[in-house]
Amino acid sequence: MPSPKAVVLLSGGLDSATAAAQAIADGYELIALSFRYGQRHDRELLAAQQIVAHLGIQEHFVLEVNLAQWGGSALTDAAIDVPTAGVQPDVIPITYVPGRNTVFLAIALSLAEARSATAIYLGINAVDYSGYPDCRPEYLEAMQHLATLSSKAGLEGNAPQLVAPLVRDSKADIVRRALQLGVPISLTWSCYQGGEEPCGLCDSCRIRDRALIDAGRSDLATAIGQKLH
Repeated sequence: MPSPKAVVLLSGGLDSATAAAQAIADGYELIALSFRYGQRHDRELLAAQQIVAHLGIQEHFVLEVNLAQWGGSALTDAAIDVPTAGVQPDVIPITYVPGRNTVFLAIALSLAEARSATAIYLGINAVDYSGYPDCRPEYLEAMQHLATLSSKAGLEGNAPQLVAPLVRDSKADIVRRALQLGVPISLTWSCYQGGEEPCGLCDSCRIRDRALIDAGRSDLATAIGQKLH
């Protein structure tokens, strides 16, 4: 019997790479889907390509959806500074991109139905990014309901399952899972800035570095991040 297919939303970051590796461990043949959405840099897309090669994924779509045309986020508007003060509890950070996950999931649902994929894997995580409205379990449940209503496959009872294996994990737990699954952490890119090396200062770098240190892998943290130890 051929392996069931799954689509994975692959940004090139640690979370999505770990979700992809989990899907493979769960027995799926993967189709990777990445987006050039007007983000500040393409460095994460290079990371996505490297992860695809490392994990042996045969199909990788990179779609252009330019959300930067209307901005509204530090990740899509160069006039808004990338935050470096740390994530504040119960505050939606300026790095939230309006509607991004909803747009990405809608396209993933189209791809999944066209390729008869039975699952869509996402690296969304509600613990470290609790301010993001589209990274919560409630959001995922609502989108699952939409998947059953919005397609031929759904009406026939074959809607793909939205699988977010990391949604309740801490960032350190994600690092530990990544290590267990053989994820090439050094190839992933989480920094909000581009460049050859992570900046070590943005909120994303700080969260990642803290998690690496807590998981016992300070060797993978940036030089600045290692000072958090």
